[in-house]
Formats: sequence, structure tokens, C-alpha cells
Amino acid sequence: MKLIAESGSTRTEWVLVEDNNLIQRAFTEGLNPFFQTRREISRSVRLGLPELFFKKKLEQVYFYGAGCSSHEKKNILGASLVAQFKTPIQVESDLLAAARGLFKCEAGIACILGTGSNSCFYDGKIIAKNVKAGGYILGDEGSGAVMGKHFLSDVLKGLAPKDITNDFYDKFRINANEVMESVYNRPFPNRFLATVSYFLADYLNEDYVYNLITSNLRSFFTRNVCQYDYQNYPVRFVGSLAHYYAELLRETAKEFGIDLKTIEETSINGLIEYHAMNREEV
Repeated sequence: MKLIAESGSTRTEWVLVEDNNLIQRAFTEGLNPFFQTRREISRSVRLGLPELFFKKKLEQVYFYGAGCSSHEKKNILGASLVAQFKTPIQVESDLLAAARGLFKCEAGIACILGTGSNSCFYDGKIIAKNVKAGGYILGDEGSGAVMGKHFLSDVLKGLAPKDITNDFYDKFRINANEVMESVYNRPFPNRFLATVSYFLADYLNEDYVYNLITSNLRSFFTRNVCQYDYQNYPVRFVGSLAHYYAELLRETAKEFGIDLKTIEETSINGLIEYHAMNREEV
């Protein structure tokens, strides 16, 4: 039996798999070694997962996560999981999860739009090229966090429409000072910012909101996708925001001559298929 996990900054999806069959699925909070210590990760896993996940005899745990791009961060995550499951652990990035989940063993351009954003050219085995994501301060174009950041900046500066601003303050039960507190002094500001981005979906008929979202998506294509050979390889997307704004994402892709056929909410089903093929090389 295998345990496969895919984690963004907001949520982690865990699946127990035996002979390509899904046995049980569970969700916990997002795990990210950039924002959490080894002890905090261990505690989150132990308290968040059902006891069944610790009682099953596992041959391997495959964990794919945001923030797991360097050996140092992989080791933090791996040590936390070994302590909980007492079994071999393979920790890889959420970007490799996207590539394997979207393309299995085929070549293509894999893109993530969720709380954060990322992209790569995957040659069917490895990530052959990656335009660095930059995080929600220096990059993450098109992500929920960056959309939320741009909207809140407009709200604080009085540039967002007043009715949308008032609705935001009312629905979130928050004021300008608390916005600043949530972004600068509370844990996981990227999660807060991403939550704000989904609020905008109720106002897509407003030119301000439509333009804010599409300009962010356009920025993702311009600054990321266009740096790959996107005219000769398929482009596919995964992530909560990509799924949520799929129609606008497809419209924006067409501006770049891209026929976007595949948009998945998560990579987990593709990862189950990938690991059933016994292709475990990195």
C-alpha cells in the first residue's frame, strides 16, 4: 500500500492507494517548510489525519509539496513524515506533482495556479526548465495570493469600486487596520490573500474585477508560459484558482494562441495513475 500526498500552501490531500485503487482520502491544512518548522509539520500531520493512515503498513510515502524545491526544505518535510509513518519517504515539489499528474510520461508545459503559481517544461521524466516562481511578493503572477494582494491594495488606496469595497469589509467582517494586521503580522498571509481572491468571483460582471483577474492571468502567461516553447508543446493547468476561474483562464490563453484543453483542480488522480506505472525516478 502506498500513501500519496499533494500539498499546496492552503490544503494537503492524502490518499491511501493499493494496486491503483483508492482506499481512503483525507485532507489536512497545507504543509510548507518555508513557513513551518519540523515540529509544526509533525503536529499538523499527526492531529490532522485519521488514525487509519498510521495503522496501515505502507511500502512507500510520496509527498509532493509547495516549498519543497531545495534539499534543505525536502529534508525538513521528510524528517517530519518519517517520524510519523516509520517508512521510506520520497519528498518532491508540487511542481513535479503537477507535471506528473498532468502529463504522466509525456512532454508538456505544466502550470499551477492556486494560492501561489508556478510553471515548468516537463520532458516526460524530469523538469527540464523552470521559470522561477518568485513567491507572492516577487512573483506568483496569476495566483490567488497576488490577485488578493492587488485587490486589497486598491481597497486601501480607495481605487476599488466603493460598493465592492463595502461588500468586502462586510462579508469578511474586517476593517482596513485588520487587513494590514492579517497581511503583515499574522501567520500565512498568502492564505489570507488567496481567500480574498475568491471573493471576486461574485463580481465578474464588473469591469474592474474582470480586468483585475484577466490582467493577472495575462501576466502569468507573459512572464512564465511565453518563456517556454509553448507553440510546440501542450499547456495544461492545475490548481484551485485555475479550476475556479477556468473560463477566464481559457479566454486569456486564446489571446496567446493556446487552446487550453486540460484544467484540473488537483494533481492527485494523475499521480495515482503515474505511480501505478511504477515510474519512480525523479
